[in-house]
Amino acid sequence: MKLTPPCLQSLSPVFSHELLAPLPRFSPFHFIFRKSRGVGYRSSYCKNMNNEGDIMEHVVFDGAQVMVGNPHLLQTKISSTRIDGPSKLQVIADFDATLTKYWIDGQRGHSSHGLLQQGNAEFDLKRQKLYDYYHPLEIDPTIPLDEKAKLMEEWWEKTHALLIEGGLSYGAIKSSVANSRIAFREGVTELFELLERSNVPVLIFSAGLADIIEEVLRQKLHRSFKNVRIVSNRMVFDQNGDLVSFKGKTIHVLNKNEHALDMAGPLHDQLGDANGLTGDVFSVKTRTNVLLLGDHIGDLGMSDGLNYNTRISVGFLNDNIESSSDSYRSAFDVVYMNDAAMWGVVKLASQLCSTLDD
Repeated sequence: MKLTPPCLQSLSPVFSHELLAPLPRFSPFHFIFRKSRGVGYRSSYCKNMNNEGDIMEHVVFDGAQVMVGNPHLLQTKISSTRIDGPSKLQVIADFDATLTKYWIDGQRGHSSHGLLQQGNAEFDLKRQKLYDYYHPLEIDPTIPLDEKAKLMEEWWEKTHALLIEGGLSYGAIKSSVANSRIAFREGVTELFELLERSNVPVLIFSAGLADIIEEVLRQKLHRSFKNVRIVSNRMVFDQNGDLVSFKGKTIHVLNKNEHALDMAGPLHDQLGDANGLTGDVFSVKTRTNVLLLGDHIGDLGMSDGLNYNTRISVGFLNDNIESSSDSYRSAFDVVYMNDAAMWGVVKLASQLCSTLDD
């Protein structure tokens, strides 16, 4: 087995004066990179070691704080994925607080579900009461998963029923998004563009509402992507734009994975782009390498149902940094902290979409 080069073993964290509180040091590796006063600082890499230092370099972007728990394992995964090429790669991404920012103007950003105001105060209150009852159950670690899954399905179906009964219209969705506190991380557009050029499919998994996510993409990114699909709960509206039903099986926080692919609709269908990827190109079952993006450890389950060869997992640790760093570092291959931008992932995806000869 190839040993980690001594120069990687001696890497030390780099802190700037902007860091409000020191983060705990980890073993075996803890990289922290931060931009200070417009100047990028990074710890030194050793070179001329069969390009492993160069391979590691792309997971870091000046201005971000990043943890890599096992650099050698990550390098192995990157090399394996590059050998197979982009035709074997797919990207699976959570939406809320992964593609979108966690903090906006000093306040917690809205989730795609939380931003919805259906224009009926009575039913908005009823949905809030459901949240107040079921959310503690969602995060209760003592409830067995099979029992919790039933509770989550119950919650989602009651919420969907209230949306129908309360007369939700598509106009209310558009207004809710326009007035919401939601925004994409810097670099998301560039990531989608890179993956579109490389014909790499992107599956956005969400326990929320596909129609709201599509409206957020429409209003915030102002364009469609032929390689992006939404795996989420999809609404059915009548000719007047009023919600009448939901399509298919309910997708909640405990079953948003590749078993739910029958719910995935190509984004261009909804946004008017007729030049979508063909079925063969978008056959994700043949794409056995995965770049997974999430902000909760539970998001690692999004690849359940896929018989993958290599999975590179990227976590966004947005809050509770000190108490959660250990678990995130152990669970994800790469962890970006403090609501970081998406630029590090853009560099990683660029590397994965290149060949070993590039």
